[in-house]
Amino acid sequence: MLTSKQHDLLMFIRERLTETGVPPSFEEMKDALGLRSKSGIHRLITALEERGFLRRLPHRARALEIIKMPDDTTASAPITSRKFTPSVIEGSLGRARQVSGDNDSEAVLVPMMGRIAAGVPIEAIQDHSHNITVPPEMIGKGDHFALEVKGDSMINAGILDGDTVLIRQANTARNGDIVVALVDDEEATLKRMRKKGNSIALEAANPAYETRIFGPDRVAVQGVLAGLMRQY
Repeated sequence: MLTSKQHDLLMFIRERLTETGVPPSFEEMKDALGLRSKSGIHRLITALEERGFLRRLPHRARALEIIKMPDDTTASAPITSRKFTPSVIEGSLGRARQVSGDNDSEAVLVPMMGRIAAGVPIEAIQDHSHNITVPPEMIGKGDHFALEVKGDSMINAGILDGDTVLIRQANTARNGDIVVALVDDEEATLKRMRKKGNSIALEAANPAYETRIFGPDRVAVQGVLAGLMRQY
């Protein structure tokens, strides 16, 4: 059995997915249910997950999948949002043959997933919009995706507004790595991560921005900076 709030939240998420194909934000869910803080939404979503009605999809903000509704007996017909799959496209679409002079070179197609804030965190890591061509020497092991940088908080690390960053998908990082960090399951930002005891600091590379410190349960690593591309 679901509580009235759990039921109302599940119905609201289904309504938004049906109308737009995109789950509502935590702020929208909070307002719709008349709650004072987003922590209540976190608890409701966790409860719906535990009861098998909802699934959170990894490595993307606002990614929710409805497995079943209260009157369903099976999960044979789930209602889904547009899934985030930040992997290098494989097969015939995964490699593009490019010719430069007399030499052939293989270029990897990597999905562009939207914008990432290098400044005040914004909602980011959107849907796969298109692919970009990346030199194969920039691709190491693992899956990769690309994001457009918005903001100037990482300029002293050589990352400028409008640059394209290549991100290796990962959920862990070494102390001092530049990472895509998801804050409170909703806001994504590009920062240098430093662990201080039980806290996580997201550190800018611009003295105009303050270092932000969070508890470990508020920050999830989505990937580690693997490369940077810039157009002139």
